[in-house]
This record gives sequence, structure tokens and C-alpha cells, in this order.
Amino acid sequence: MKVSLSLIVTLTMVLHISSERIYSRKRRQAIQSCDSLVFCQGNLLDTIQKARIYADSKTFVDLSQINSEEVTLKNFENFMASTNNKPSKSNITKFIKANFKSESEMEDWTPPDYKPNPPFLKSIYHSAMYFFAKDVVSLWPKLGRRIKKSVKDDPSRYSLIPVPEGFIIPGGRFREIYYWDSYWIIKGLIISDMHDTAKGMLDNFIHLIKTHGMIPNGSRVYYLNRSQPPLFTMMVDLYISSRPDTKWLIANVEHLDTELMFWINERTIPVTKDGVEYKLAHYGPQSNTPRPESYNEDLITCATFPSDDEKASCYIALKAGAESGWDFSSRWLFDRDGKTSSNLTSIDTKRIAPVDLNAFLYKSFSLLSEYYGGLGNTGKEAEWAERAKTWRDTIEAVFYDKDDGIWYDYDTKLNRNRKVFFASNFAPLWAQAYDLKKKSEYGKKAAEYMKAESIDTYLGGIPTSVEQSGEQWDLPNGWPPLQEFVVLGNGLRSTVKRCTN
Repeated sequence: MKVSLSLIVTLTMVLHISSERIYSRKRRQAIQSCDSLVFCQGNLLDTIQKARIYADSKTFVDLSQINSEEVTLKNFENFMASTNNKPSKSNITKFIKANFKSESEMEDWTPPDYKPNPPFLKSIYHSAMYFFAKDVVSLWPKLGRRIKKSVKDDPSRYSLIPVPEGFIIPGGRFREIYYWDSYWIIKGLIISDMHDTAKGMLDNFIHLIKTHGMIPNGSRVYYLNRSQPPLFTMMVDLYISSRPDTKWLIANVEHLDTELMFWINERTIPVTKDGVEYKLAHYGPQSNTPRPESYNEDLITCATFPSDDEKASCYIALKAGAESGWDFSSRWLFDRDGKTSSNLTSIDTKRIAPVDLNAFLYKSFSLLSEYYGGLGNTGKEAEWAERAKTWRDTIEAVFYDKDDGIWYDYDTKLNRNRKVFFASNFAPLWAQAYDLKKKSEYGKKAAEYMKAESIDTYLGGIPTSVEQSGEQWDLPNGWPPLQEFVVLGNGLRSTVKRCTN
């Protein structure tokens, strides 16, 4: 049978166009924040959030359903039909009142090991500092929470993820557990001689790892698409170092392994520098829809993009920024030349291999190797020790600038370091992610860098950056975790004063 050349060409073009359309549809496929058709995706969420019933998008997704999700969705279907799919703001308000309620999913909880006057207070002789510390200690029972039985019995009606033990919340708008905040909470608990409460918080994270294979940004279902800076192994080290608990470690070391493997498997990318390819971590959740708890804010930010693909990329970048804990910062914003920007629509968080994230992972790998060694698992000890060494060598090769004496983030699009001051530049000192034999050398150079950038002249501490973008993780703000990276940076403290003098 003869087939004309023109027919072959035509068929080839049709197949090519069809495959392009299939590929395009695949690229635009929505990857949701979670499975809930009430709290994470669907017409109900979209309709209610766009109506702007609440000033804060988080308010709605923190409500509880009066009925089961199935009944809620059926009621919504009937509601939309009754309003010809054009409900007014008043209609929507009535629907919410009929199907949702604002109730406390948690109850106040005073930790049993709370002490209003822990021993460490006796070592503070400065009057103002003493009363400041005492005020901080008094916050523990005010911020203590535990999940109500009704939530544990029927979790599907809530966005809150139930956990077994009592815990301490950050406070304010943040009424649930948050991942990286908990490092400093646990550190404070241990200083306050509240080891049992600290252990309970670790057990809650173990529960999340067992249930979800990772630690989400916070203990809400709409956070399941993203994590936060991986400090869990370091939280464990705070506890184990203050109270050797081999029994706990034996029972849970595999879950520390699971959490770190999540970062290795889901958040690493190839990075090329000077023709050499490395593997490093970045913040990069896959979900490409608006954050349910910041729904309208994300719609507004990404509305400037004309195509669905561009909007999806914008939503990913915003979620990645939230995963970083730095939401938001000029650190993730780019102008056309790759320099920092003050326009949130230019966000591209996944583009950066962050120095602090990779320093955290190095420290965690090292600690996990030590734990396996202490438990007699020499195979796992060697595996994680090798991984830690590779990561440390990569941090040196990719992030460290010998001329400036500091570590910089790496721009994976332009294949170059982003030579901009951020307080995170000092994170490798804090995490000891360098050759410890050269501690004094690294500390001296970092202190000289600080002075050269005039960072020591700012009143009130170390600025997050020197960029005035209007974002909260920029000047003039100086966040507590970043102060610790600098103040407790190994090898830095002893040289800052000398360099300043």
C-alpha cells in the first residue's frame, strides 16, 4: 500500500500537536495542598475565600465543620444551585454559619513539669535580664495546648492534625505546632528544666513522620504539601544532650532517618559550579495552587501572570518561600539581572540553593551518624558519616567565597553565588559545616566580612538583610533565630570583638 509523503507529514504533525497538548495539560495539572475538598481544594474553598468574608484567609480554614465532609459538600452543592451559582457575600456568610463553627480544637494545658522558678534563673545576676527571663518562663503555661478528644475521635471535621502529646505553640495567629519554631521552644523548655514537655514535643513530630513520612510546615492539613527548615535531628540532640535517653533513641532513630531521607529524595537538585556537578538541597514543594491559609493574598500576587503555567509557578514559589521559613524576603526575589528585587511577583525560591538549609542538613547527617554509632549500627553510622562528609565538601566548594571569607547562597539559574548579605550567610559557623581544624580562620574571616559590610553598626542586633523590600524577612527586621546563628556561630564570637577594636 502506497502512502503519500504529505499524508505522513500531516499525521506526524497531528501526533506532535496532540502530544504537545497532552504535555501542556500535564504541566498545568493542579497539584493540591492536600486531599481535603473543604480545606485544601475545590469550589467550596474557592468560593468562600474569594468572597473575603474574613480579613485573614487563615480564619476560614481553621474553622471546624458541623457535619461530615460529605454532608458539608452536599449542602454546598444545594446552596450553589439555590443561588444559581452566584451567591452574594451575605449568602456565603449564612452558609458558613450553618455549616462551620469557630471552636477551640485545643484545650489550655499547663505542662506537669512547669516550674515558675527554674534553677537557671539563679545564675542571672543582671536585674533587667533576670526579670526578662522570668517573664519568658511564665509564658509556658500560657502557650501550652493539647488536642481535645473530640478532634482525635473525628479528625475529618477539622483542618488540625491531631498529635498525642501536649505542646507549646508560638502564639498569636499561630495556634498550632510549627516545625522550625519548635527548635527554640524545645531549647527554652530544656533550659527551663522541662524535659518531659520537650520529649512530648519530639514524640509529636515522630507521630507526624510516622503518619506522613515528613514533618509538615505546621500541624494543619493544608500544610502537608510543604515542610520547613529541617531542624528535627538537632531538636533531638538538644534533648539527648541534656538527658541521655537511649531507650527513646533506640525506639525512634529510624524516624530521624526517614525525615532526612525525605529531604534527600524530595528536595535535592543537581547544581553546577565551575563545570563540576554537585547535589544540594533547595526549598521546592510541588503543589502549584494558592496556599489555603493565604488564598486571596496568593491570588493577588500571582494575578499579574497571564498564563496558567506562570500562575502555577508563582504559587510554587510562594509555597517554597513559606517552606523556607523566610516568608517573604528579597532573598527569593530576582530582577532581570539576578539581583535582589522588592517585587513579590518576582519570587523564584526554588532557584536558590540556600546555604543555611544545606548547613542544617550537614549537621543533621553528622548527628544521625553519631546516634547510629552509639547504638552499635556501624553500617548506618558509616552511611551517614559519608553523606555528611560529601555535604560538607560541597558546602565548601559551592557556597564559600575565599575572598570575602563568607558563605553565599547559590543561584542555580545563573550558576553563580549571590553575593548579597543575609544573616543566613553565617549559618555554617553555627552548624559547624566546615573543617573544624580551621575554626579560628573561618571565624576571623567571617568577622572581617561582618565589619566590611558594616553589620556591626546596626542597633538592636543583626539585620536579616540590608535590603528594604517591605517584606518581613528583610531590613529593618532582625529575627531571633538569625541572631543565634551569629552570636553562637562557632569561631566567630571570639574574633568579632578583636576585629571591631
